[in-house]
Amino acid sequence: MDRFDCDRMFITVLDVGSFAGAARRLGTSTSQASKLVSKLEADLGVQLINRSSRALSPTEVGRAYYDRMKGLMEEIALVDASVRNASGLPTGKIRLTAPMSFGTICLAPLLYDFAADYPEIQLDVSFSDRVVNLIDEGFDMAVRIGTPSDSTLIARKICDARFVIVAAPAYLERHGTPSSLKALSEHECIIDMNFRDPNAWRFKKHDINEAAIANVSGRLSFSDGEACLGAAVAGLGIARVPSFIAGPFIREGSVVPILADVEMTPLGVHALYPPSRHLAPKIRVLLDHLAARLRGKPEWDRGW
Repeated sequence: MDRFDCDRMFITVLDVGSFAGAARRLGTSTSQASKLVSKLEADLGVQLINRSSRALSPTEVGRAYYDRMKGLMEEIALVDASVRNASGLPTGKIRLTAPMSFGTICLAPLLYDFAADYPEIQLDVSFSDRVVNLIDEGFDMAVRIGTPSDSTLIARKICDARFVIVAAPAYLERHGTPSSLKALSEHECIIDMNFRDPNAWRFKKHDINEAAIANVSGRLSFSDGEACLGAAVAGLGIARVPSFIAGPFIREGSVVPILADVEMTPLGVHALYPPSRHLAPKIRVLLDHLAARLRGKPEWDRGW
């Protein structure tokens, strides 16, 4: 067993909080993770981690060793990256997670361009609406919509996500166009179950006498924004969907935006990554690429 492997596993176990999580992150078995840390303890002649059936924690000497070795390991990684990048092109593998619809519609085309520009970088991308634990599951970066909730991660805003109220012209011809938030309660609304409170549609509050929340209902509910938009295009009701989904359909006239003057405040789209003394070049260039391509008014919000 190489001493470097032992040190790396020890650092990862404390970062993640478990042998199983560290094993997943480094691509090995839980038993191997335990053996590596035990070998390190045997070499040093001290116990570094207190183990129990419920949790593990560093001993006093283990915490001191972690604090010293964490910096050294980051320095080694930086030197390694600088040598590998002598050609001027970053290398390595990036594991990225992003929401399903935003990922497939908006990020995928940007990642294709990024892959063409940086042929030495491998991309392992997971599009899922599940909020993953970056450190525990071994991801380098996440793209998420809304206010970041994990204060242990570094967040960089890359763009805004608008949410628009839309309906098909045929629906509005049959049922009329709602002129106020209160009027929405009289319409058939298509509910996106991905929201925390899916029947409470939030809007900007311009008039102190008007509520900024419309309580809506409808017979169709989906846990997918694209399905909600599809129902609206079919004339089945009014939907609240992200503009990155609705934009092309608004441009072609399949749906029209309504109540635009009280559209809810956009949510920030952030790239999140674990803190480190030195940001890996591969992560830096991906962050810069996304920020540059999404700067200003996104393509999906143009032309309507």
